[in-house]
Amino acid sequence: MRELIRLIPSQELTDWHRDIDELFNQFIHRPLLEGNIEASLTTWLPTMEAFVKGGRYFVQLDLPGIDPKDVEVSAENNSLIIKGERKKGHEAEEKGYHYSETSYGRFERRFALPKGVDTGKITARYDKGVLDISVPLPPQLVAKKVAIQIGDGKGDQSKAA
Repeated sequence: MRELIRLIPSQELTDWHRDIDELFNQFIHRPLLEGNIEASLTTWLPTMEAFVKGGRYFVQLDLPGIDPKDVEVSAENNSLIIKGERKKGHEAEEKGYHYSETSYGRFERRFALPKGVDTGKITARYDKGVLDISVPLPPQLVAKKVAIQIGDGKGDQSKAA
């Protein structure tokens, strides 16, 4: 006699997601962090935002738990480069963890800079886990507001004769 098994789709998706995460951690993420696989220096990417405001290009990176001494900002070959590392602050046995989503290791982000940027005027500030970088845009790239002229409501009254 066969036994019926109840299928719960949402549980199946959760199990599948967990299995994929575990495979990724087992074969890619964990070996990279342990140095068992030859790979690039980047093991994770911090979240970021980039926007233009007031004639400046701003880049903000979320770097909570990272000592600003472990972050380097540089500009070369029309690129803005941010490198750093999040180090484990404590040694704990892996068996004691229930769940961890924090990424550790080196990171590197690169952004193209427009030609004509004065790299000597780039500023960087780290406050409460956020790195704010401000790049002055060259005058020719700063958006200019165009005034809109408003008519008198009569339109063009001229007639061709």
